[in-house]
Amino acid sequence: MATPIERGSQYEEQHVHAVYEEIASHFSSTRYKPWPLVESFLTSLPAGAVGLDLGCGNGKYLTVNRDVFIVGSDRSPNLVRFAVRHEPHAAVVADVLDLPHPRRRFDFAISVAVVHHLSTPERRIEAIRAILDVLTLASGGAEGGRALIYVWALEQKGSRRGWDEGHEQDIMVPWITKGPKSSGQEEKTYQRYYHLYRKGELEEDVVKAGGKVLSSGYERDNWWAIATPEGLETVI
Repeated sequence: MATPIERGSQYEEQHVHAVYEEIASHFSSTRYKPWPLVESFLTSLPAGAVGLDLGCGNGKYLTVNRDVFIVGSDRSPNLVRFAVRHEPHAAVVADVLDLPHPRRRFDFAISVAVVHHLSTPERRIEAIRAILDVLTLASGGAEGGRALIYVWALEQKGSRRGWDEGHEQDIMVPWITKGPKSSGQEEKTYQRYYHLYRKGELEEDVVKAGGKVLSSGYERDNWWAIATPEGLETVI
């Protein structure tokens, strides 16, 4: 495992992006059911709202609420090929640290299981800042845009993984693929980088990124936060 100083874009290219390109088809086949809180967030949005799914994967959330319009983006071209099938919504290839979207234009954003793949504290905060940066600001009594962000939790002692307080937070997580028996393909294991967030860490990162936490909690071995932009001048 690389040290924090050694991690960065090249490290993520090898241990995150290249892996998802390889496993995209198998990964997509396992991602079809919306998580309850994400579904609730999307269905609570007013008709006509326009937002982003940053790290959309195969696009499973794009059609949860057919009264809103969502532009999905993902760093993996192979996953975006699945996402573009969810018409009339759009999907593009983009890195969360280099988004092509205009600032301050979107009513909402979701980012599910993305930020924890950034390999340094600075890059994770930068990603959250980028997510907040696309949202509208509160003005004239109107609320600003809201983002729902999900990250894997360190505290998972009730799960099959068994991680909990005291465990290493920067880890490699295996993804195992195996072809049909008739194909004769051997089992193959890919290792993906994750940062496991401890309790309160996501809220801290939101504030460091210049955001305000509206609500937060724990669901399905993940920490989540709903945040809105507030200032965005904060320096790491």
